[in-house]
Amino acid sequence: MKKRSFIISLVMMLCLLVSACSSASQSSGNSGDEKAAAETTKTYKSTRGDVEIPTHPKRIVTDHYAGELLTVGANLVGSGSWSFTNPFLKDKLKDVTDLGDPINVEKVMKLKPDLIVVMKDDNYDKLSKIAPTVVIPYNTAKNVQETVKMFGDVAGAKKEAEQFLADFEQQSKDARKKIAKVINKDATFGIYENTDKGKLWVFNDNGGRGGQAIYNALGLKAPEKIEKDIIQTGEMKEISMEVLPEYAADYMFVTNYNPNGDSKTLDKLKESSIWKNLDAVKNNRVFINDFDTYYPYDPISVSKQVDLITEMLVKRAEENK
Repeated sequence: MKKRSFIISLVMMLCLLVSACSSASQSSGNSGDEKAAAETTKTYKSTRGDVEIPTHPKRIVTDHYAGELLTVGANLVGSGSWSFTNPFLKDKLKDVTDLGDPINVEKVMKLKPDLIVVMKDDNYDKLSKIAPTVVIPYNTAKNVQETVKMFGDVAGAKKEAEQFLADFEQQSKDARKKIAKVINKDATFGIYENTDKGKLWVFNDNGGRGGQAIYNALGLKAPEKIEKDIIQTGEMKEISMEVLPEYAADYMFVTNYNPNGDSKTLDKLKESSIWKNLDAVKNNRVFINDFDTYYPYDPISVSKQVDLITEMLVKRAEENK
């Protein structure tokens, strides 16, 4: 009887042990599944509220942020039309679908994105039904550093973002050394735009037109009037020809907006006596620049503009000797 009782007790203990192991295994399995699910998505705080997005999205669509996403190596499958006019992105966009402007919802759907990133939220309700949609309004990031970190976070590409910034910082340092050899340390730099409608604008450090390259990467100074009225306020400003001398700089970069190629407003500007009397004009320190080349402000474009502007200044210094 004692032997039988011992065997029964042993069997019961074994059963309890197997049951406990099974429960632990099941609990561990459920925990692992929950952890894996948590690692595949993350919460992103967007202007439209918290959005659950893929931690490492595989197919991204955007309206205006092609350059920013490509900067961090994101897999972009569709973009708004304007990105395709950017000369610095053409090779990188050859396998990307042009979605129009505004982006076409049906075309977006066909691409089966797992993440949509937009500047404008006009079609947010429709787009968010296709895939998680993040809205990043224009001018959310104020410089290359903020931009790269933000899109590295969105695209789950922190290492790529860090590498780009390290390379960009080194590039900027090298460019500043080259420029320091050919310009006076107290020289001032201004950014302007002449339009096909005869409008004249002065730009800040974050409105495209080379502002990020000139003022931030290269560390060049704006005249006091531009610094106070435009850069500190964060707004570009339309001015009249009469007040142009107040906003003039030692070096003046003028973007010519002439989309149809038939505007004569730049010629009219150059013929003005006010223009001819500017020190920058008299000293051959004015640069007339192509709109498509200098309008973009994504980090890839800014990086290319740093090199272009550096070469421009070095070459002009040689010409002016």
